[in-house]
Amino acid sequence: MGAEYKLTSHRGKWVVEFKDPNTGKRRRISTGATEYHLAERILPNIIKAAEGYTKHSVADLYKLCQQDKKAQGKRAHETMGHYWKALAPHFGNKAPEDITVQHCRDYAVFRAKQGRKQSTFVSELKYLRLALRWAVKHKYLDEAPFIEVPSDPPPRDRHLTKAEFSKLVAAANSPHIRLAIILLLTTAARVEAILQLTWDRVDFDRRKIILKDPLASMMQKGRAVVPINDLLYAELKSAQINRSCDHVIEWRGESLTSIKRGFKRAVERANLNDVSPHVLRHTAAVWMIEAGVPMDEVSQFLGHESINITRKVYARFSPEYLASAAAALDVGTLVPSPDWPY
Repeated sequence: MGAEYKLTSHRGKWVVEFKDPNTGKRRRISTGATEYHLAERILPNIIKAAEGYTKHSVADLYKLCQQDKKAQGKRAHETMGHYWKALAPHFGNKAPEDITVQHCRDYAVFRAKQGRKQSTFVSELKYLRLALRWAVKHKYLDEAPFIEVPSDPPPRDRHLTKAEFSKLVAAANSPHIRLAIILLLTTAARVEAILQLTWDRVDFDRRKIILKDPLASMMQKGRAVVPINDLLYAELKSAQINRSCDHVIEWRGESLTSIKRGFKRAVERANLNDVSPHVLRHTAAVWMIEAGVPMDEVSQFLGHESINITRKVYARFSPEYLASAAAALDVGTLVPSPDWPY
């Protein structure tokens, strides 16, 4: 490292002073000795330890956390990589202890001015916080800085009516976009799940779809085994007859990694607003809840790890939501209201 080390007296004891090349700041490490000749004997060990000292930047720690998530087979490492593109210019070169609340607030304001949704920069800051807490757990840091995260935005309420869904299907000019739209609703799956779906996991005899890919099970969010209803059965049978590859959603004999363009065009032709593929998953959940499907069944259909997740997001759509609470506040017939003077 090329640092210059020297023994100096500080508060009655000899300390080793040197300039940390990582930060440019002066550091002191106490020898614990009050006598110079004893401090000289300890000096080589302190230099050796100091030479091995590595100060990790936020970028270093974030990358280490991401690598650990990948090694564990957790899909979070992909999301971390995506979010880091925005975080890196603001936090990458900082030392963790230099991060302040104001840095976090400035970042949120900056992203909002860029037109990013609150949910986006909330998630970005949450992943930054996760990485730094991971660093403490794995002994890379003694203490994680406080990462101030704005409050979560209210749950998204946008879902389609049945009339809107019919318009969207009719507006899908390509067979693979039509099939994708129907799959998204009738399985309540995430878009990546249907794009990865292969015909060997479509069981026509038992009328079941296995959304979970056994070859990549560690990398996936919760995926369920869902029934094939009559609408989906007919669409899948037609698609199977004309298939030219192993994937259910295909284009010119090839599997796809995205349907953004085709889906967006269908939404525009249907003259709908604020509709993404994920809105169809949300729509499926709302329709099930509104139809009185028990919360635990909806939770299993969505592949949620806990029914509490389902209840938190979707309970308000139930016809019975808070009905008993409202009934408890009903005092019956009251005396007629007096005529108010005007």
